[in-house]
Amino acid sequence: MSIPADPESPRRGAARVAGFGTSIFSEMSALARQHGAVNLSQGFPDFPSPDWIRAAAQRAIAADGNQYAISHGTPRLRQALAAKEAALYGLTYDPDREVTVTSGATEAIFATLLALLNPGEEAIVFEPCYDSYVPGIVMAGGVARPVRLEAPGWSLDAAALAAAITPRTRLILVNTPHNPTGKVFSAAELAIIADLCRRHNLIAVTDEVYEHLVFPPARHVPLATLPGMWERTVTINSTAKTFSLTGWKIGYACAPADLSDAIRRVHQFVVFCSVTPLQEAMAEAVTEAPARDYYRTFLAEYTERRDYLYQVLAAADLHPQRPEGAYFIMCDVGHLGFADDVAFARYLTTEVGVAAIPPSAFYQTPPPQQLARFCFAKNPQTLQAAAARLTAWRSRPDPHLAP
Repeated sequence: MSIPADPESPRRGAARVAGFGTSIFSEMSALARQHGAVNLSQGFPDFPSPDWIRAAAQRAIAADGNQYAISHGTPRLRQALAAKEAALYGLTYDPDREVTVTSGATEAIFATLLALLNPGEEAIVFEPCYDSYVPGIVMAGGVARPVRLEAPGWSLDAAALAAAITPRTRLILVNTPHNPTGKVFSAAELAIIADLCRRHNLIAVTDEVYEHLVFPPARHVPLATLPGMWERTVTINSTAKTFSLTGWKIGYACAPADLSDAIRRVHQFVVFCSVTPLQEAMAEAVTEAPARDYYRTFLAEYTERRDYLYQVLAAADLHPQRPEGAYFIMCDVGHLGFADDVAFARYLTTEVGVAAIPPSAFYQTPPPQQLARFCFAKNPQTLQAAAARLTAWRSRPDPHLAP
């Protein structure tokens, strides 16, 4: 017998999820659809994904590769991922014991936090941080301890990081290239993090989903390549961002066998396995990408998009910050007179017709500055449409005055 819901009762849900709201990405995308706005908020490409990868998925489906995969991933994909890590970074992982395929990087993050955090233990995050990190820590019974990266440079404060470590600290979660700021952690900053991990016996969990979107002279350095870090690092990544197939949700985690075993124990009870034919297609994508010169072309196309949108935002007096990596541009909009960044994002979506993300969603406590995050993972026509609307807004008599 079902129990009728009591809409007036606040206690039907578990206390650990009571503070979770709707994802800011879902909220802003829904608002964009409602008002016909150009959506530069949620980070997904609106252009066709590579046809040769889609063809590989069709072949896998036609070959009836449609049943459950091995829980931790098809052998072909795990082997391809291990080979990629070795070729690009010199990192050696056993594909059978140290590579785990997940349903996107978000699931990999969630499974890793549940696998490694005991109730009451602390995880350090760098604010602003991707919005799934803190809920994952809370769901594991842990405590998120933020270390703030300050705009506009977003540099790491080594003293603040050291001060955040307590006897309860279990891990440090590092995102590079960084969402939402576009920061790429420097080799010197990574060395500071590595030194603290070694000295305090901490685990590092790294989110590196934008590894192939690093704009020179910035350079991506996996934390696991630093001395003494391979054995204490979980490297999380995603094929979805690299191959513009975000809806496929094929992510993965590379880690030493004991850490991988813990992650797999959670993963098997969250989704059991990811979609079999899509794993097979991604195995082909990862294997063939170097021969097709895919990564160089990918970066060149995104460099053009970044530079175009940067110029558009600068012309609209939105004070953009040029990103070193990922596919987002942060803007300082504090001079426009709005109450906060949420008010600005809603105004821009409903009145100007361009949707952006208010980055306060990436903080546990509101930041001192008002910012807006724009995504340039869009086709040229989308970016041009946004440019036209921002230009029209900028040409109004008093475009900077909040309503």
